[in-house]
Amino acid sequence: MRMKSLVQDAEETRLAIEMIELGARMQMLESETGLSRERLLKLYKEIRGESPPKGMLPFSTDWFIPWQQNVHASLFMSLRGFVTRNARLDGLAATLQAYRMYREQLERNDLEEVLSLTRAWTLVRFFDAKMLQQTCCTKCSGHFVAHAFDPSHGYVCGLCHVPARAGKGKRPMRDVSAVAV
Repeated sequence: MRMKSLVQDAEETRLAIEMIELGARMQMLESETGLSRERLLKLYKEIRGESPPKGMLPFSTDWFIPWQQNVHASLFMSLRGFVTRNARLDGLAATLQAYRMYREQLERNDLEEVLSLTRAWTLVRFFDAKMLQQTCCTKCSGHFVAHAFDPSHGYVCGLCHVPARAGKGKRPMRDVSAVAV
């Protein structure tokens, strides 16, 4: 019995370390592991060299709807679907693998990271709660994140109809349509 507990603790510690390295917030760590808050705080400080950010997680599906966040959220959900179907991973394992793939795509295409691991995890939870869904664009046939009960007939994604002020930020806009969604 004691050996099982040690193995389980070691696995949960490994998982927490992996999530911290990917940028998880404390609420995600507490929810996904059975480790104490004190243990998680020590791990976080040891790995990141600083205390974790304070405050509650944002809880709104609306964050995922504006065009740039939507493109990134949609890319992540497509990657998660790919991982679930082809690697036969599910739950947190699928989320972590899809997030690593998302970051690889950003690096490969020199794009700014918009979706943090905690946001990606929250996105999956919104899908599980049927608050968000994927809707097919009538122009490009890509699947994009949308509110679950919004009409989807005639939906046009943010890549096919980029808003006029899109890309007016600090960093020059790259062609995000090159990244498969």
